[in-house]
Amino acid sequence: MAKVTIGIVGSRFQADCIAASVKAMPEEAEVTAVASPTTGNAEAFARRHGIPKFFCDYREMLRDPTIEMISITVPNRLHAQVTIDAARAGKHVVCEKPLCVTLEEADAMIDACSKAGVLLLYAEELFFAPKYVKAKQMADEGAFGRVHLVKHSEKHSGPHSSWFWDVEQSGGGALMDLGCHGIAFCWWFLGKQKVKSVYAQLSTQVNSGRTQGDDEAITIIEFENGAIGVVENSWNRLGGMDDSIEVFGDKGQTYADMLMGNALPTYSEVGFGYAVEKAATTTGWTYPVYEEHWNYGFPQEMRHFARCVRGKEEPISDGETGRVVQEVLFAAYASAGLGRKIMLPFRPKGIAKPIDLWKMPELAQAAI
Repeated sequence: MAKVTIGIVGSRFQADCIAASVKAMPEEAEVTAVASPTTGNAEAFARRHGIPKFFCDYREMLRDPTIEMISITVPNRLHAQVTIDAARAGKHVVCEKPLCVTLEEADAMIDACSKAGVLLLYAEELFFAPKYVKAKQMADEGAFGRVHLVKHSEKHSGPHSSWFWDVEQSGGGALMDLGCHGIAFCWWFLGKQKVKSVYAQLSTQVNSGRTQGDDEAITIIEFENGAIGVVENSWNRLGGMDDSIEVFGDKGQTYADMLMGNALPTYSEVGFGYAVEKAATTTGWTYPVYEEHWNYGFPQEMRHFARCVRGKEEPISDGETGRVVQEVLFAAYASAGLGRKIMLPFRPKGIAKPIDLWKMPELAQAAI
C-alpha cells in the first residue's frame, strides 16, 4: 500500500517532533504538507524538513485531496475546531494532548469524526515509549502480581510555547500540560480501568508573574479495581526533562527513567550544541541523550497511527482516551478548588476551561 500522507497543522516544537518522527519510520507514512498562520513559518518549516507543500491557512490544506491524515500541534483552544474541520474534509486526525479544553468540545470532536467515518487518534506517546511498554508487558505477564500502585512523574522548566502560560489558550497549567500524560499512562497501564475518584493539590510556586496557572501539581487517581495512580508534575525543575515511572505489585516492582538510561554523563567547561529537551545550558555536568524521539515513543506512535489508517492495527489511543483524560483533568481542578476528593463520573456543563474549577470553587461546588 502507498504511504499515508500527512499534513501538519502548526510549525513549532511539537510539529518538529512529528516531522522528524515520521522520517524515522518512513515505510508507513510521509509528511507532504504543513500549515501555519505565522508569516514565513510554514515555508521555513517545509524547507527544513523537505516537505513539498506549505500553507498559511490550514483550511486550504484540508482542500488538498492528496492528504489523508492531519496532525494537530496548535494551541489547545484550537484543537476542537481544527479537528471538526478536518473531519468534515474527510481527513483522519491525530490530535496532540490534551484533546481539547472542554468536555463539550471532546464530545463534539468524537461525534464529528464518527459521523465522517474518520479516525480520531489521541497522541499519547507514553503508550509507545520503549521502557514503559516493557514495564507494561512485564506487568501483563504477571511479573509484579496484582499491581496496586502506579506513579508517573514529569517535571521540567516550563512549556516550549508562550501560549501555554496563558490559561485562556491552554485551559490550565502544569496539570493540563504534563498531568494529561500521567493520567493517561496510569489508566492505560492498569488496563483502562474506570476511574472511581480523583484528588489533587495544585499551587503556583514560582511563576505567578507569568501565569495564572498551576506550576506544581500532585494528582491521586483511584481506579475501580482499587489500584491507585499518582501523578506528579512541575514547571519548576531546572536542568532538563525528568520523566519516570514506578510500579508496585504484591509480587514485585519496577522503576524506569525514560531518559537517564539513554544519557551520556558529560562534563564540559565550554559547552556544546544540545543535550536534552529543556536543558538550558551544556556547561558543567550534563546528560546528553541519543535517539531522543525514539525514547519518547514519537516515531512508534506515528507508525501505529499510519497503520491504523490502513486498517493494519486497531487504535491504542483514540478520542475516547482523550475524553477519559479530559474528565479526570476537570475532576482534578475541581478537587483542588474544593480541597476534597471528587467522585466520577464528573461532567460539569458550561465550564469554559478546567482551571476555572480551581480558581472559582463555587463553580466546582455547583457542578457536583
